[in-house]
Amino acid sequence: MRELSGKVAVVTGAASGIGRALALRFAAEGMALMLADVDPGGLAETAHQAGDGKVLTQVTDVSDAAAVRHLANRCFGELGAVHVLCNNAGVFQGGRMWTRGEEDFAWLLGVNLWGVLHGIHEFVPRMIEQDTEGHIVNTVSVAGLFTTPGSGGYAVTKYAAMAASQALAEDLAATGAKLRVTALCPGAVRTRIADSERVRPAGLVTTPTQDEADAREWVGRAAERGIEPAEVADLVVAAIREERFLVLTDPRYAARLRLQTETLLTGNLPPYQ
Repeated sequence: MRELSGKVAVVTGAASGIGRALALRFAAEGMALMLADVDPGGLAETAHQAGDGKVLTQVTDVSDAAAVRHLANRCFGELGAVHVLCNNAGVFQGGRMWTRGEEDFAWLLGVNLWGVLHGIHEFVPRMIEQDTEGHIVNTVSVAGLFTTPGSGGYAVTKYAAMAASQALAEDLAATGAKLRVTALCPGAVRTRIADSERVRPAGLVTTPTQDEADAREWVGRAAERGIEPAEVADLVVAAIREERFLVLTDPRYAARLRLQTETLLTGNLPPYQ
């Protein structure tokens, strides 16, 4: 899908970070936008920065199937089509596997996995029915390829999101659909991912643990040293045009992925890097 001008893009998690960068990059390409997030103020600011093109916004909790259905209905109803779908909304919580409770996994799975699955279920059938070129971009994270100490709950959701992305791509190819898929696996990016608790639903709040706080601090420091979200957005647009499935934001990840595969094939635990 090389021509983006005049097409329609949907971006969830558009109030900040990578989502905002994607929205601004698509706007610069001349696309109409449907932007979604749980943060109405940030969403309005993204829409303002996107300029004078066609921009719709909707406060949406992607963990809620009915909310994503309403988003899709409005998008197809008011914009007429969807050509690029970015299931980008995501949250982070760290801590050791044995200290994460049901509320923690419910929150992480709800946004990071069910948000992707709801987007697929509500948008992809209608995108197929359009019978036009299209692209689905799932923001997975490098945590969908490698695990690290203190981020097991997050990695569980991201490994699942990676599997969903690959399975979707294979199903689309097997049925001859004109849609393509990109699994976006960013590492450290200058976003507010470490501050995800700000959008945690009140009903799923738990008492913080020290290992959770340590993980949040580590992720925050990594984000400060990361690349700019605009660089990620540029990689996504290139991947859409090149029909690239996997996008890594750091070339060192390729060697790490090879090492992990080779180590697993020996029956051993891959080294933490």
